[in-house]
Amino acid sequence: MAISSALSFLSDRKRPIAIAVILFILLSSLFLLLSPAPSALPFFYSPTARFSSSFSPIAASAPPQTPIPVSADASPPQTPVGAFGGSGSNSADPPPADTAAPHGDATAAAVHLHQPDHSPPPPAAAEVSASVDKKEIATVVSGERGGDEGGEGGGAGAEEVLSWDLCEVGKRVEPADYIPCLDNVKAVKALKSTRHMEHRERHCPTEPRPRCLVPLPAGYRLPLPWPRSRDMIWYNNVPHPKLVEYKKDQNWVRKSGNYFVFPGGGTQFKAGVTRYIRFIEQIMPQINWGTHTRTVLDVGCGVASFGGYLLDRNVITMSFAPKDEHEAQIQFALERGIPALLAAIGTQKLPFPDNAFDVIHCARCRVHWYADGGKPLLELNRVLRPGGYYIWSATPVYRRGKRDEEDWNAMVTLTKSICWRTVVKSKDVNKIGVVIYQKPVSNSCYIERKNNEPPLCTARDDHSPWYTPLDSCLLLPVVSSSGEGNGWPISWPERLNMRYPSRSDNSSTQFSQEKIDSDTKQWSGLVSEVYFSGFAIDWSSIRNVMDMNAGFGGFAASLIDRPLWVMNVVPFDQPDTLPIIFNRGLIGVYHDWCESFNTYPRTYDLLQMSYLLQSLTNRCDIIEVAAEIDRILRPGRWFVLHDTIGVIRKMDQVLRSLHYKTAIVKQQLLVARKSFWRPGSTDDSR
Repeated sequence: MAISSALSFLSDRKRPIAIAVILFILLSSLFLLLSPAPSALPFFYSPTARFSSSFSPIAASAPPQTPIPVSADASPPQTPVGAFGGSGSNSADPPPADTAAPHGDATAAAVHLHQPDHSPPPPAAAEVSASVDKKEIATVVSGERGGDEGGEGGGAGAEEVLSWDLCEVGKRVEPADYIPCLDNVKAVKALKSTRHMEHRERHCPTEPRPRCLVPLPAGYRLPLPWPRSRDMIWYNNVPHPKLVEYKKDQNWVRKSGNYFVFPGGGTQFKAGVTRYIRFIEQIMPQINWGTHTRTVLDVGCGVASFGGYLLDRNVITMSFAPKDEHEAQIQFALERGIPALLAAIGTQKLPFPDNAFDVIHCARCRVHWYADGGKPLLELNRVLRPGGYYIWSATPVYRRGKRDEEDWNAMVTLTKSICWRTVVKSKDVNKIGVVIYQKPVSNSCYIERKNNEPPLCTARDDHSPWYTPLDSCLLLPVVSSSGEGNGWPISWPERLNMRYPSRSDNSSTQFSQEKIDSDTKQWSGLVSEVYFSGFAIDWSSIRNVMDMNAGFGGFAASLIDRPLWVMNVVPFDQPDTLPIIFNRGLIGVYHDWCESFNTYPRTYDLLQMSYLLQSLTNRCDIIEVAAEIDRILRPGRWFVLHDTIGVIRKMDQVLRSLHYKTAIVKQQLLVARKSFWRPGSTDDSR
C-alpha cells in the first residue's frame, strides 16, 4: 500500500518541486555514505583546523619537498611514512592524514624517517583540571588503543592521575636554581672525601627520580634579546648579588637598578676582555681567531666574558666552571646568551671527546694542574686537538713568591713530560703574564722520552668519557701510516662542510660521507622550509638552543647564520658522532637524558629532540624526561619533538598537563610552548 501510494505520488506530474527535493536528499545521502570525508561536501565544511592559540597557521604557499633527516644509526624504512605540512591542529585531537590543510601544505614530500619500534598511540588527553592548589591535577592516559598512526581506531585506555609538585630541596639549595644531579645533598654528605672536587661532580638521585617542577624567581621576566643581553640582564632573573661584592675590584659585574651590567672585565683582564683577546693574538699570531681557531674551552670561566667576546671573532667557546665556586657564574653566562656548562675537573673525565678543542684557556681558573700525578693536565691533553694551544694566565706565570715559584716549577716539569712545547711567555701592559703551550702533532716525542712517566695509554684505555675516571696515562695523537698526525681541520667557515674520515677519531662506528652530507642537506631544507616558515616561533627571541639528540650536527649547521648558538648533545648510548660535530667547528657534550643536564633552570630558548624518546622510556619514565625539559626551558619558549605519532601523543599529554600550548603537525612533529604556570598559580600567560 505504501509503495503504491509513493508510485502514485511520483507519477503525479503536478508535483515537480517535491520530486526534485526528494531526489536531492536521496542523492546527497548516498554521496555522503560513499565519501564521508569533511571535504566531500565543501559547503558543509568549515576549514577550522588550526594551531592552538599561541601558534599561527602554516604558510600558504607550498615550498619544495623536504625529507626529515636520518639519525646517525638509521637506515631508511621499507616504506615511506606520511608527509607533514601545513595543517596544524590542537594536539588533543590530531587530524587524520587525509584532512585538507586550510592554508596549503608547507611540505608535501614522502619522508624517510628512522623510527624505533613503537606501539599504537593512546587516546587524546583529557582536559586539565582547574585546581590551584600546590598540586595541579591533570588526566594523563597511560593505556593505549588500537589503530593506525593517524590516530584512527577505537578502544579506551586506562587513565591515571598525574600530580605536579614544586621541588623540595635540601638546605643551602635555592629552590629556583635546583639541579638534581648537582644538588643531591644526601649524596654529597655521604662522600668520604672532597679533596678532588668530588662534591662538585654529578651525584644523581636514584629511584625515584625527580618528577617535580622548579619554581620561578619572584619577578622573573623574559630575558633581554641578544646582543643586548651580553652587556646586561634582568636582576630578578638571577638574583645573586654576592658576586658583585666578591668581584667588585675585578670589573666582572655590577648592579644598576633592575639590571646586572657586565663591563667586560675579569680577574686577568681588568682593562677589558677585548684588549686581552687582541693581546693574545699579537703575541701568538698563529692562533688567528675565527679562521685557524674556531673551538675554545674556557676553564673556570667566571661570567664567560672571554667566550662572549670571542663570538665577535667567529669563535665558539665552551665555558665551564663548577656550581657555586663563584656564586651562579654559569647562570650569569647563560642568561647573557653565552655558551656555558657546569662542570669540574675532579675525579671524572669531562663530557667531551678526545682531540676536540683548538684552544684551551685558563685565566686564574684555580685548578692545581700537577695534583694527583698530573691527572687534571692529562685531561686537558686528552680534549686538546694535536697542534692545539693551551693559554695559561695565572700568578705563577709572572709572580715570584715562594708558592708561585713552586707551582711554576711543577708546571714546567709536567708540561715537558707530556711533550708540550712552550711557544711564548709574555706580559701585557698591566704586567699580567701569559704562557702559551702547544700540543705535539706526532708521536715522535712520546716515543723518544727517556722516562715513560706518565705512561702511554693503551687501546684498553680508549672508552667513552661518560662517568669515566680521569686517566693517569698519556693519550697519543691519532697518526697515519707515515707517522704524521691526522691534520688540523680546514679554516672556518669551510670547516663546517669539510670532508670527514670514514670513522670518528675515537669511535669504532663507521660513518659514510654520503650519510653525513645527506643529513646536512636534509636539515638545511627542513629548517628553512618548515622551522622558519611553518612554526609560529619568534626567532628573534631565540638565543640558547639545544639539540638533545644531535647526530652529525646538521640542525646546528642549518642555523649557523642566525644570531644564536646550539649545544649539540650526543646521548652516551647512541652512535658516537660528537667528534664529527667538533671537527665541523661546532660544540657539544655527552649526556644521559634519564638524568638532569648540567645547567641551571630556565637557560634554553629552544629544545629539540629527534627519535630518542622511545629508547629513553625503556630506562626511565616519560614524566621524568618532561620534568627535565621543563626545568631547563625558559617560560614562553619552545620544545620541538620529532617522533612517531604514538610517542608524540604521550609527550603531548604530559606537556599539556604542564599548561604548555601544543600543536601536532602532520602526525610527525610536536611543537610546544612553555607557559609561566607553576603548581599553585593561576597565571600562565605572562
